Amino acid sequence: MATTLATPAPPDAARDGADLAQFGYEPVLHRKLGRYASFAAGFSFVSILTTIFQFFGFGYSFGGAAFFWTWPLVFAGQFLVALNFAELAARYPISGCIYQWSRRLAGGLVGWFAGWMMVIAQVVTAAAAAIALQVVLPTIWSGFQIIGSDTALTSRDGAMNAVLLGSVLLVITTTINVIGIDLMARINSIGVTIEIVGVLAIIGLFFAGSERGPAVVMQTDQAAPGPFWAAFLISGLMAAYVMVGFDSAGELSEETKNPRRVAPRTILLALSVSALGGGLMLLGALMAAPSLTDGELASGGLAYVIMAKLDSPAGSVLLGCVAVAVVVCTLAIQTAGSRLMFSMARDGKLPFAKALSTVHPRFGTPVWPAVVIGALGIGLLVLNLGNPAIFATLASVCIVSLYLAYLLVTVPLLVRRIKGLPAPEDKTLFTLGRWGVPVNALAVVWGIAMVINLAWPRPEVYTPAGGSWWQLWAGPLSVGVILAVGAVVYRVVVTRSEAVEPAVAPAPA
Repeated sequence: MATTLATPAPPDAARDGADLAQFGYEPVLHRKLGRYASFAAGFSFVSILTTIFQFFGFGYSFGGAAFFWTWPLVFAGQFLVALNFAELAARYPISGCIYQWSRRLAGGLVGWFAGWMMVIAQVVTAAAAAIALQVVLPTIWSGFQIIGSDTALTSRDGAMNAVLLGSVLLVITTTINVIGIDLMARINSIGVTIEIVGVLAIIGLFFAGSERGPAVVMQTDQAAPGPFWAAFLISGLMAAYVMVGFDSAGELSEETKNPRRVAPRTILLALSVSALGGGLMLLGALMAAPSLTDGELASGGLAYVIMAKLDSPAGSVLLGCVAVAVVVCTLAIQTAGSRLMFSMARDGKLPFAKALSTVHPRFGTPVWPAVVIGALGIGLLVLNLGNPAIFATLASVCIVSLYLAYLLVTVPLLVRRIKGLPAPEDKTLFTLGRWGVPVNALAVVWGIAMVINLAWPRPEVYTPAGGSWWQLWAGPLSVGVILAVGAVVYRVVVTRSEAVEPAVAPAPA
């Protein structure tokens, strides 16, 4: 009796590679990331320990304790965006997701500008994240204050020392990114685990040492002078600076196992876990602060509360967790940015595309994109050496650009939904279904409102101690410059590659 043997199912890597080939790309990156590593990429980009430590004082100085309510508000808006991104991650499991999603929804021109703005944002964000070491390391040990004696980020000494520490960090993260995704994922996963433990420990410390009840979040007496709604909008920039980068799981799709199912979940999980942990940290800090009125909470932020409650080696250990978070945050941003640059270069859409799209045969990484992002990040820091006002400007430039890049995905997606977005062939993939249009429309409205709020030229934000007119208008000016330079690059580089551009699938896979 003859026996019929079933054809064995292809290994996961072969299946994912065949899936990628449907979009016209060869699988050249090493597919090493599992669920936790994918989650860690998004969580470490958001990095609540890094960014809340960096901007808590900013938020409190404008909104007082009631600035807490900007946190759930921004989370709700960003979760709308994340839901749309999760659906796209299931449809298009390709590296360089913001560029790839936008171009497949709206065509090459819109997609290119989405990618261009995102690349700029990630370069600047990497530099801005590296600066955060100055907020932490000198507090742990005075020896980290190598230049001068004033550790405040707004002082000349503090600004110069921040540039030095940030540059060293960018050299380290560039080296890790060059060596390979295995090392990056291992370091990032360990770092995220340490960060999560640190977040839980800090929350426990704050709640155990609380000085007042949770009703503190209703107090507005320490808000900046003037209408509270205006101060509230400014303080909301803190949460807006924090809750970005959750799309990193999509950026690493070609290095993730089973990305159509893993990436959507980790996009939503990274943002949700970050929002929960960050919200509890904010509430705990406001409850545990020794004083709400002495000015220390606005100037010292979370580090002040930690050291006031735990002025011992244990406090330094917790601050050490923050330092680890800064390192893995910078690492994750640079990794995501290098994959986006690689994806655009692979399509011939950037200068020096051949070098930028080359993957190292041994390490399996796009080496030159990592080097370029690291070098440009250091260049941004050195260019503004000794100018403390640049840090607010850097934050403005990177976040406005990033939110605009997000809009260049959500707006075309909404247009496609209204015209009729086909359901995915695989019914098990994540989809918003009938909720797609309302969720997408709210995400677009939210994105437009945030761009306006972020870019608005407020003297109290961009030139609090006085400054040049260009610093006051940094947000709108940066967008104009980025678009103008992008138009030149597009005309010179991209139009020459149109004849060999890979086919773009007009409908979702």
